[in-house]
Amino acid sequence: MRNPEKVLNILSEHSKELSYKYERLYRILFNEQMFYIAYQRIYAKPGNMTSGTDGRTIDQMSIERIEKLIADLKSEVYSPNPARRVYIPKKNGKLRPLGIPSFEDKLVQEVIRMILEAIYEGHFEWTSHGFRPHKSCHTALKSLQNNFNGVKWFIEGDIKGFFDNIDHNVLIGIMNERIEDERFLRLIRKFLKAGYMEEWHFNNTYSGTPQGGIISPVLANIYLDKFDKYMEEYATKFREGEVRQRNKEIGKLNNRVHYLKKRLKEVDAADKIANMAEELRQKQKQILQLPSGNDMDETFRRLKYVRYADDFLIGVIGTKGECETIKIDIDKYMTEKLKFEMSKEKTLITNAQDHAKFLGYEREGGEYYKVEYQ
Repeated sequence: MRNPEKVLNILSEHSKELSYKYERLYRILFNEQMFYIAYQRIYAKPGNMTSGTDGRTIDQMSIERIEKLIADLKSEVYSPNPARRVYIPKKNGKLRPLGIPSFEDKLVQEVIRMILEAIYEGHFEWTSHGFRPHKSCHTALKSLQNNFNGVKWFIEGDIKGFFDNIDHNVLIGIMNERIEDERFLRLIRKFLKAGYMEEWHFNNTYSGTPQGGIISPVLANIYLDKFDKYMEEYATKFREGEVRQRNKEIGKLNNRVHYLKKRLKEVDAADKIANMAEELRQKQKQILQLPSGNDMDETFRRLKYVRYADDFLIGVIGTKGECETIKIDIDKYMTEKLKFEMSKEKTLITNAQDHAKFLGYEREGGEYYKVEYQ
């Protein structure tokens, strides 16, 4: 039985190779050691003492149950149980649906998640920050502060019901570009189609990822990685000019600063020294507050992008008309390629001098403040 760490490392070695095809992934699910690691990763998480629709919890887990689970996977008779749907309150007073899978299904999902993360982590774009190792909403906000300097406009992206509207066929098609293992993809489709129980009634799931499912975040990133790569290509084509023209106002202020520094060494009168020193401080302060580049430089164009889960923000150094075109192109790509609908009310073009929201934070004057939702 192969060491799970070695298995995952071998998968990771090919993650950045775009043309590499992964085969025989399904047999990794026959490795008992993978399930032991999966158990160690999830056993302490809250909710494991809450039973799924099979009525069993973590405290009834045993080696025999894992062996039975692997036997069912080998014969492909394994079928995920429908999740038990409950509702949890959101900060705005509304309710969020959450699915509680059976513990066996959680174990299988965790093994699948480890496999998918090994395959795709090196393939994902650096602009994606949600549900990834060593990344978080904090790294997304830091990326904004480090990379969005000088933008004139923001495009705030909002996808209608993202997790509920992921198209299963599109998702499997995307995964099939890298994975050539029909049994493995069939298993993922089983989870997508498992449905949920609500008030003792079974409900089919024709789209979306399992609410509360362990594999949902990585499947969402696989899906939206297509959009990340589209935006990377779009930014490359949009780019124009190597260096922004110098801000002429800064040039004038610098000349005055140099003159004042020179005169301070030559003047003896105390009152003149005090006046010139005060003017020097004011000019230096003005320089720090002005952008080094010319905001009106029509030969310089840049597009910045960052995403956390289904929440994304685009920064544009360009005109508002160009932002309108970008917004139309994004809407077209989402509709035609990913089968999503962008919210026309919430997908906004905002001047960089005004408030722009991202991850529950508002940007104002280059700083980000937490938004308290009522």
